[in-house]
Amino acid sequence: MKLDEFAFFNQQLATMMRDGIPLEGALRRLCSEMRHSSLRNELQALESDLARGTPMADALASRQLPELYKRMILVGIKANDLPGALTMLADYFQRQNNLWTRMKGLMVYPLIVLFAAFLLSLFLSYILSKFIWSNLISIAGPEHVPPVVQVLWVIPVVLALILATGLTIAMVEPLRQALRWRLPAFREASIARVASALSLMLKNGVPLDESLHFVQQLEKGTVADEEINRWRTRLATGRGKFSEMTEGSKHFPALFTWTVAQSGENIAGGFQRASELYQARAKYRSELLLYSLLPCSILLLASMLLSQMQPVVAAMASLLRTMSDY
Repeated sequence: MKLDEFAFFNQQLATMMRDGIPLEGALRRLCSEMRHSSLRNELQALESDLARGTPMADALASRQLPELYKRMILVGIKANDLPGALTMLADYFQRQNNLWTRMKGLMVYPLIVLFAAFLLSLFLSYILSKFIWSNLISIAGPEHVPPVVQVLWVIPVVLALILATGLTIAMVEPLRQALRWRLPAFREASIARVASALSLMLKNGVPLDESLHFVQQLEKGTVADEEINRWRTRLATGRGKFSEMTEGSKHFPALFTWTVAQSGENIAGGFQRASELYQARAKYRSELLLYSLLPCSILLLASMLLSQMQPVVAAMASLLRTMSDY
């Protein structure tokens, strides 16, 4: 699902409902203007269910839409302010799209560089072993050329292993989730996501414990799952201050706790400020890493070329020394 498209859809839906257009009619009109996609299919199915009189909770349950979206739609209906909930959801998904677009770029760019380096290394190894090395042997004889042609293929093999590891991490969801809370920039983006979701739910009247429970489900299987569960346990025992709830937190920095705690009773505003802060930090770190990748890539390619040429240079030097002895 493209989050920017989803955000625009919800913004338009909120505007149409404020103009007095019923939900089913607004969904039908917006779906007719969307390109064919899985999102359009899900929204059309939702509109069909609602038109048949299916309750919203049941209609949403069978749709492949974000869990936070389903929950906030029901909250907006309960509060009799669905357009307001849709507007806040549109802002949320737009921010998430902007943030994770940068994170995807940070992940894809190194893979592109690795793939290009692997192809270049493979080409060099083939040329050096097939033509230059074989010509050296034919000129000087195998007894005068060291049999180290296998060294030429070491770097392509190493690059292939690194590339395979990177692709595996990018394609396997549990691995991505495990690293998301441990790598710079991705960790800040994850914290911003948690803070933004909590702010959204609290602003719509969802109790703190219920909001924490839902966000815990969104982060199920990550290190944040255990942290948020600890917060809920402390909240249940009467430790209602956020600084008390998060005491000793390992994966949520002290700055996060301080930013939220400074809001006092307005904890939703505190989470909003924390979300904005860590979105800015994630943006800064991602740009810093992307800018540093270019010189690092140049150094990697230069080192690779020198390493692959070294056996050939060494063999030619050995051949020249042998010829000078005669």
